[in-house]
Amino acid sequence: MTDLCREFGISRQTGYLLDKKVRTLGPLGLGDLSRRPRRSPLKTPEEVVGEILKLRGRYPTWGPKKLKQRLFDLQPEVHWPAASTIGVILKDQGLVKGRKRRRRASPSPTLLRESTAPNQLWCIDFKGQFRLGNGKYCYPLTVTDHYSRFLLGCEALSSTRSHPAEQALELVFRAYGLPEAIRSDNGAPFASTSHRGLSRLSVWLMRLGVELERIQPAHPEQNGRHERMHRTLKQDTTRPAAHNQLQQQERFDTFQRVFNEERPHEALQMKTPKVFYSPSAHPFPDRLSKLTYPLHDLTRLVSHNGSIRMGPAGKLFIGKAFAGQPLGLTQLQPQTWLVSFMDLDIGYLDLEAKRLLPIQAHQPAA
Repeated sequence: MTDLCREFGISRQTGYLLDKKVRTLGPLGLGDLSRRPRRSPLKTPEEVVGEILKLRGRYPTWGPKKLKQRLFDLQPEVHWPAASTIGVILKDQGLVKGRKRRRRASPSPTLLRESTAPNQLWCIDFKGQFRLGNGKYCYPLTVTDHYSRFLLGCEALSSTRSHPAEQALELVFRAYGLPEAIRSDNGAPFASTSHRGLSRLSVWLMRLGVELERIQPAHPEQNGRHERMHRTLKQDTTRPAAHNQLQQQERFDTFQRVFNEERPHEALQMKTPKVFYSPSAHPFPDRLSKLTYPLHDLTRLVSHNGSIRMGPAGKLFIGKAFAGQPLGLTQLQPQTWLVSFMDLDIGYLDLEAKRLLPIQAHQPAA
């Protein structure tokens, strides 16, 4: 054995070990053997694995952390494995797919507010249209509370027009009250290309006393919490989509309940949004208060076609977004008037040119 080990450059201990393995296993003893222990006292019990897979089957888009939290909420007396172990179990069962590592965009500074309590700021958006089983398009309108992530509303609409969106928002307002502000993007029906970017919907929100907040164009990350909810909504309710709008709405209603009351949220210390949300102290009014302008020279009511009448100048177009709303006018020069809606100046009315000029495009003389 000494001469043989010297010839192959190995120690005598290794030589005797190989000799023992060959005598026991034959030629297979010369290869590498598994170092896996014959028994694993720390292995997750089969009944626990079964409960994990059962819950995963009910919520196929939930990750290990959410599954563990929900299992603990349902059966706190059971010693559930760590989230990392649950992740391994899901991977062994082929229930998770590897994701490519994405480059994160550098954060950009914004002037958007932060929320420290419920109803200080709500977020609203359309998730993006998709085709139902019957071939028609569905446009989900979603509203969330920025602080608690509570999903206040998810309505399956047939378009992005202002009137259906206003009706859906009124239902949310009647159920939860009014927020201090609402954040949206710059698309219809939340904004428009008219003066100060106001739309019919945004004018209605201002009349309710809700402040408007918009993200910068092409910067959806400024509404990141809401966008992240949209990703989960798409995974859970639209793959595949329901056959018609009513069936799709039933899926949205179920998703809203689960999202608010059952699905743990990592940013909320693995608690649900319902734990952190409470309705607003400002109820939706049955009737809007009358809008007056005691400090202005004139008050003019905007007609259904968006125009006001100014004496000899006749009808002048202001914008359909203000239809049915009174405006305050302050004379700056004989032919120039400052036009205001509530406490917002929307432009300068030039009677000679018979048009409303943007604030930045006309600077009247002092």
